[in-house]
Amino acid sequence: MNNNTSLVSPDWLEQNLDNPNIFLIEIAGLGQEDMNLYKQGHIKGAYCFDWKNLLWHENDREFPSPSLFSERLGSIGISNDTTVVFYGEPIQFGIYAWWVFRYCGHENVKILDGGRSLWQTKNKKMTTVSPDLRPKKPYLSNSRNTGMRISRDEVFKSIYIENKMILDGRSLPEYKGERVGAPGNPDTGALRYGRIPGAKHLLYEDLLNTDKSFKSSGQIMESLQSLGFKFGNDIITYCRMSHRATVLYFALTEILKYNNVKVYDGSWTEWGNLVGVPIEK
Repeated sequence: MNNNTSLVSPDWLEQNLDNPNIFLIEIAGLGQEDMNLYKQGHIKGAYCFDWKNLLWHENDREFPSPSLFSERLGSIGISNDTTVVFYGEPIQFGIYAWWVFRYCGHENVKILDGGRSLWQTKNKKMTTVSPDLRPKKPYLSNSRNTGMRISRDEVFKSIYIENKMILDGRSLPEYKGERVGAPGNPDTGALRYGRIPGAKHLLYEDLLNTDKSFKSSGQIMESLQSLGFKFGNDIITYCRMSHRATVLYFALTEILKYNNVKVYDGSWTEWGNLVGVPIEK
């Protein structure tokens, strides 16, 4: 098991699959709306939810209100002291779910290191059997961890400020203003191409090994310092829709234990459509 308490290994999860206080969730991300891979095979006991249906308000481009979040979790059998373990398909969606749960005040939440990729690399068992629904549980509303998130107005004030560092977790073509969608996906999502002025490029996949597990703290720090990072910097991460940005956030806060980090969850889908804000190519 990784020494980091928010990151659990496949071996740890395998040993805890029958723990009634563990609630394992596979998050179906973009391209998995029909949950194809989950239906073909998933980790025993894993429930599957579409990322938007679980993590967003049903109408607003916003996270569930405290009361709605409590209602959703309680209705599927999660209480305040339940340990929720996420993995995603693609992998960044599980980490995004971790970030949203932490933002919404659920502290007992973890990430399966490497997700489905590392699990299968280690020849761990998969199943096509979906678990039974769990009984509803009471869930009390929590305070939001507002320090994890930054708004567009705050980002605007952070441009070119000496102690602020903006990290762009998108692909290089997106960062360079050649695309607004990730390669291999539709080139949609914003009217303008480019990046937030002064942003440094740190591809989220550069923080992961080929099996999708996180790299060591030393390797992550080396990548950060190559971009001019200095201790004391306030870091803002963003991407297109903030899923990849949360990979950066997790690596910096949970592996490096560097806490001066916020996610701009509006990301390029908001910034690239705003009137009156600068862009850079």
